[in-house]
Amino acid sequence: MRFTAFIFACCTAVVLQAGSPSLETPEEKHLQNIRQLTFGGENAEAYFSGDDRKLIFQSTRDGRTCDQIYVLEIASGEISLISNGRGRTTCSFFNPIKGNIIYSSTFLADTLCPSPPSMAQGYVWAIYPGFDIFGAQSDGSNLAPLTNVNGYDAEAVISPDGEKIAFTSTRDGDLEIYVMNDDGSDVVRVTQHPGYDGGAFFSPDSKQLVFRAQVFKTDEELADYRKLLEQNLVRPSSLEIFTINIDGSERAQLTNNGAANFAPFFHPSGQKIVFSSNLGDAGKREFEIYMINIDGSGLELITFSPEFDGFPMFSYDGKKLVFASNRNNKSPHETNIFIADWID
Repeated sequence: MRFTAFIFACCTAVVLQAGSPSLETPEEKHLQNIRQLTFGGENAEAYFSGDDRKLIFQSTRDGRTCDQIYVLEIASGEISLISNGRGRTTCSFFNPIKGNIIYSSTFLADTLCPSPPSMAQGYVWAIYPGFDIFGAQSDGSNLAPLTNVNGYDAEAVISPDGEKIAFTSTRDGDLEIYVMNDDGSDVVRVTQHPGYDGGAFFSPDSKQLVFRAQVFKTDEELADYRKLLEQNLVRPSSLEIFTINIDGSERAQLTNNGAANFAPFFHPSGQKIVFSSNLGDAGKREFEIYMINIDGSGLELITFSPEFDGFPMFSYDGKKLVFASNRNNKSPHETNIFIADWID
């Protein structure tokens, strides 16, 4: 699920050389040779294939009014549509071992794009109940459902060992995280706390998850959450970062800052987490990528560009970081995919 709302805009592609001053800032010491991979429109949630040669991502382009799933060849820049072009899609991921893909789509419920949520109740996300998780070959063929229950099933990712899928679902009446086998069997609920638990990613050893979650300080906040969920909505203005074992044990809170912290991903060492947050912006509109130790210490700012930086993922060899950003915009709020050499 994409965190921010973006305005669709197309522009002419302009190839920028790695290390261009328009892409990097001097303070970004962990990022070198930044390269822009998409040019114009809405592009987000890009994740590596197991061989680190491709990215799978969601994008609104080609005249469509909501996201579909695309694969990008990193070396050539070639982009191919691999979802079926119907409904709304989100949260795609490669199986790093087997090479097949997963993503969520609403096309079984309705082949048209669902309506965006009203902001009459403030900034909210839609929890579209038509979302189910699908598996397919790497080119999008042999599409088959992996979930088939009432309610929202999305935010799915695959473990580094290729065996498990973590996802978020409302199947038990709340937004909780579940783990299942990569064929959709043996579904196990991982989280048990009231509120939105979601956006999980596996640790490098496939034994833990890092995720975003709501922490309610008052009964009124919990009541607001439940009222919105009845309308298939959620308010993401305050989310904290947690880790948990895949069996549901040893839940630990890493952040406690009241900001909108999301899109966490494990550092290759397994001892740190990168995530996106508006922690440093009093206006709550500028998001940067941060890094923190798994015990909650050592918070470090990674990106320094204005507006939005988010959805970080390390390559499986640990040498690259891919992320989405508003930097080098040609139109307001345009979001593109960038890749950089990671320097520890």
